[in-house]
Amino acid sequence: MSKQADTFRRLHEGPEILVLPNAWDAASAAMMEDAGAKAVATSSAALAWAHGYADGDVLPIPTLLSALGEMSRVLKVPLTADIEGGYSDDLATLADTIKGVIDAGAVGINFEDGGRPRDLHARKIETAREVAVKSGVPLFVNARIDVYLRGLAEGAPALAETLERAELYRAAGADGIFVPGPTDETLLETLAREIALPLNVMGRGDMAPASKLQALGVRRLSSATAPFRAAYGALARAVETYLADGDPAALAEAGKGAPDLNKRFG
Repeated sequence: MSKQADTFRRLHEGPEILVLPNAWDAASAAMMEDAGAKAVATSSAALAWAHGYADGDVLPIPTLLSALGEMSRVLKVPLTADIEGGYSDDLATLADTIKGVIDAGAVGINFEDGGRPRDLHARKIETAREVAVKSGVPLFVNARIDVYLRGLAEGAPALAETLERAELYRAAGADGIFVPGPTDETLLETLAREIALPLNVMGRGDMAPASKLQALGVRRLSSATAPFRAAYGALARAVETYLADGDPAALAEAGKGAPDLNKRFG
């Protein structure tokens, strides 16, 4: 795992931006690797939805760890796990979760502050780093700052708050900073320049392509729930058509190009 962790860390160093697809189970993770992904991330929302839970720190930890273990078992590329806010503000409980995530095969975590006090999130990052050191796996801690995504501030105050949190989280042991929400190229360039760690952004419909983001200084692009929505949107449309007229052609058409997963997993 240490080798994979080192590989994942180097992917943030360039020269190319790291384009990450976000999976939710072993099949989606395997398909993403086979499509050419250099690493695979999970989407906390997609993983929760796939198991019948809402997004928002409610997914049972055993379900999370089981899913991560299934994904890491079928992957050769590094796996990084979106663990929301850690599913607990109790540091001892959080430490157990981080250990479980590492034991399940993840070499990185995406770790959000949400609406929590930033000092609390810094302590949680410190806890994650301490667990990683004890485990012997150089876990890549990607600290997510939700100022823009949650509308906690706007304009200059939002930028100032984001930069202050980024520095606090860097000092606490974060390896990267994730700022979901912004798509404005001038703002993204400012964030990339002013933040001392690799900047991760969330792909959105109005965002510039990876090549432009790379030129702006962004080091990592995440797809978030977009792959899940693409897959389940196609499924919903095909099933609606099938149920409406009983014609299997819609399902057959939707399934064209699907990989032979039996062969892949065998």
